[in-house]
Order: sequence, then C-alpha cells, then structure tokens
Amino acid sequence: MIRRVLIANRGEIALRILRACRELGIETIAAYSEADRDSLPVRLADGAVCIGRAPSSQSYLNIDALVGTAVAFRADAIHPGYGFLAEKPAFAERCAHENVTFVGPTAEMIRLMGDKIEAKRAARDAGVPTTPGSEGAVTDRDEVIDVARRVGFPLLLKASAGGGGRGMRIVPRAEDLSRLLTEAMAEAQVAFGDPAVYVERYLTNVRHIEVQVLGDGERVIHFGERDCSSQRRNQKLVEEAPSPVLDANTRARLCEAAVSLCKRIRYTSAGTVEFILDQDCGEFYFMEMNTRIQVEHPVTEMITGVDLVKEQLRIASGEPLAIRQQDVRLTGHAIECRINAEDHAANFAPCPGRVERYQPPGGPGVRVDSHLESGYDVPPFYDSLLAKVICWGRDRDEALSRMTRALNEMQVEGVKTTVPFHLQLLAHERFRAGDVNTRFVHDVLGF
Repeated sequence: MIRRVLIANRGEIALRILRACRELGIETIAAYSEADRDSLPVRLADGAVCIGRAPSSQSYLNIDALVGTAVAFRADAIHPGYGFLAEKPAFAERCAHENVTFVGPTAEMIRLMGDKIEAKRAARDAGVPTTPGSEGAVTDRDEVIDVARRVGFPLLLKASAGGGGRGMRIVPRAEDLSRLLTEAMAEAQVAFGDPAVYVERYLTNVRHIEVQVLGDGERVIHFGERDCSSQRRNQKLVEEAPSPVLDANTRARLCEAAVSLCKRIRYTSAGTVEFILDQDCGEFYFMEMNTRIQVEHPVTEMITGVDLVKEQLRIASGEPLAIRQQDVRLTGHAIECRINAEDHAANFAPCPGRVERYQPPGGPGVRVDSHLESGYDVPPFYDSLLAKVICWGRDRDEALSRMTRALNEMQVEGVKTTVPFHLQLLAHERFRAGDVNTRFVHDVLGF
C-alpha cells in the first residue's frame, strides 16, 4: 500500500482525499497556495507545503513545484483530484519519470481519451454507439457537405483541437452551412492554431448520462449511471443516481458500452464514460470519457456503499480489484446539489468574501462534502464550489424531500450561495417529474 500521498488540489476534494487516506492509514501532505494557507485541508493534513502564490498558474498548475515537493517529502504518490492537472498527461508522465505514483490512469490513457477524435474512434472500435457525423477531423469543405447530406440538419460543428465553446457552431439549415463553417474554422484557428472541426448531428432533446467505472488494467466494473442533465452553460448543477428515465434494458446496454470501451483500452483507476441520450428516439451515444474522479462521485457512493477514492488508492498501490461486478448493488436513490458562492439573480456572478457563519444540514440520509467553516475566506482565484449536499432516499421522492429539507437547513452567512436557485429548481413540477433535458435550466427557468 502507498505510505504517503501528496494531495495536489484544494477545497472539498482535497479534504475528501485526505479522509480516504486517513482511513487507509496513509500519510498526507497537502500542497497549498498562499490563498489556502489557513484552509481546513491544510490544517488536517499530516504535513503541508506552500507551493506558490494564489493564482493557479503559480501553484496548483505548477508541475515542477508539485512533483518537486513530492520528491522532497518522499511521497510515494500524488493524487490530483479533479480539475487543475488531473487530466494533463504531462503531469502523469512527470510523476512516472520521478518514480512517484500518479493516482489515476497512465499518461497514454489520459492522452487518448482527451483527444476527441481518438476517443470517438476508440469508442467505435469497442462497438459503442457514437453520434452520427464525421469519422474524424475535417478541414475540407466538400467533405463537410458530404457529412451534412448523410446525417441531415441541424448540425453541430466543433473545433477538434479544443473546447470551451470556441470553434463551435450550430447549423440549423443547409443554407447556413457555408457561413457558419467559415466562422467555426476561423475561430478554431485563432483559439487553437488548428482550423479543423468535426461534424455531428445536433440533438436537441437530450439528457446527459454517465457511467462510473473502475479498472485495474485487467478487469473493469461499473457502478451504474448518474444523470447530470440539469446544467447551465454546460456546467452541471444537480446530479442523481440512478437516472429517473432509463428502463432496465437501456441501462444494461449503456453500462455494458462503458465497460466495453474501458476493457478495450485496458483502463486503470476510476473513470467516467459520458453519454448523451436522445429522448426523441431513446438511443444513446458516446460523448467523452473523464479519466479522473468526478465532482459528482458521492451520488454513486451513496447508492453502492463503495468508497471510490479508496479504490483509486488501492489500484494505484498495485492491488487488483477486490470487487466483482456481481458484488455491486444499487440501493435507493441519491441526489447531489453543487453549492457555489454565486448570486444566481445576478447571472450567477461569483461572490467571494468571508463566511461569517456556516451551519451544514444533517439528519438521516444527508451527506455534506465541504471544506467550509465559519470565518472562512472564499478566495476569488478558483472555482466557487463551497459544498456538495448529497441526499439518499429509498426512492427518488424521499431523496427529493430530504434534499429540500437539507437545503432549507443549510445556512451560509456573509456570501451569497446558489441554495435559493437549487430550491427553485427542486420545486419545479417538471424537475420533480424527471422531465428535463440539458436545456431545461435555460429554456424553462431562464438561467
């Protein structure tokens, strides 16, 4: 077993990793920026090292500082959490070069799944359905026209070399194609130095559904799906497991598709295979794979009873999976709300500042993953996530009732949070009926 881990992250995920390590008897070293000097993870770790100034480019994204600290403090491993360097193959490569275990997949796997075209090709090779469209990156206009004729309109053009919405255009009709293709390729060239795009059918009534997997390089098992359809600008707001809309047959096919892809690439560690479900026809398609622990992993833990971070650490220590697929039991329903320091009434503007008072919710079926405490200064330099409230119930109705109760109990004074927004969302009759898609928050709630 790994003896000492450098935690290369901050906030609630740093605390989550620290707790898993402590239960396994693993020492922890918290790597922190100047802005996080007094944070709860830093205080609770066995050791802590300041790796740079507040901007993430000078701290949490500094590979030299992180790996150098791990070597200096004789850490056996680095856990990257999520975000920052978690899906940067150069980070995993540097760890391997310095004989420090990277708690995650290999650099090659990260690179493969991080390349949209190669990931989609790997999915097709594994027999996983992919959205109808181009086979790879396209720069030839005639080829784009051929794809358009084959898959029909509306179309989605995406820059192949990057994301964040740059180089992306929705093409509603054939007469719009030439103009929007020119715009997308020009924007992709400016943003990423590469004008290539790939072309897909644009699906309008879709849900975002993902499958949690664990692999040890030999075996892969799944832990069911999560439904992440409640989003704003492609950012997840609420996640739940299981999905309220999947039938048993679709669920089985979806999970088997995720396992097939991971088996084909001999995946190691925790990962999430993401799909879109076309509610108009009931078909699902591979979207991407995240080669790390997810923000929303607690909902899966709540319905399975499996500590996914502990399993990551065991796999990184060279242990084979001790869990068999037939051992995985899905019980009840779980929902997670991401509570951010944002003002939803002001277009979700960030609200850094001092938390004067913090009272987390509690009671049956309630879990709170948070680094928050009274007197905490929410820094302006990072993602504004303050806490994740996760509620379990014997069924979805009970989970919803518990979440509503928990959010009403939660008190954060001094900064605005998204608790009022979540209460509004949870109260909506369509959300309570499970009748949402990825555009619901925008089209129905107006955010």
